[in-house]
Amino acid sequence: MRGSRQVVDYSLQKRAVLRELLAGRVGTYDVCDASPYLKNAARFHGEPTEERCPICRSENLTHVHYIYGDELKQSAGQARTRAELPALAMTLREFQVFVVEVCLGCDWNHLVEQYLLGRDGPADGAEDGSEQDTVGGSVVPGAGTDPAPRRRREAQR
Repeated sequence: MRGSRQVVDYSLQKRAVLRELLAGRVGTYDVCDASPYLKNAARFHGEPTEERCPICRSENLTHVHYIYGDELKQSAGQARTRAELPALAMTLREFQVFVVEVCLGCDWNHLVEQYLLGRDGPADGAEDGSEQDTVGGSVVPGAGTDPAPRRRREAQR
């Protein structure tokens, strides 16, 4: 399994929300609004952390991993444990993981990070570097020994 790729960290956004809360521009009820579904996912599929809740400071946060992808079909949007992710990454081509932190005490919740997992690599599966570069459909000199031009797959967004 390849490691996670296209990682997006939301810690700066979290700090901004907490700064707004401490300044009084945002109320506690605006940031402590975890849905019952999120709280149940945290109870049954979440992973406890050693990090204290930034709002109530009485309970540790729980991380919930949600998965999304075309190959998942009806399973898209489900919460999974972190232990299940490597097995899914070996069987599926590509899927997104969203990590949400939840406090079961005060209902604080925030998106922590998102990343891609799966068998597909960033360069169309060519791990040995044998993929040749093409420009406008023609072979770039010195790019490879195969005379047939190949197109690169564009990064998905």
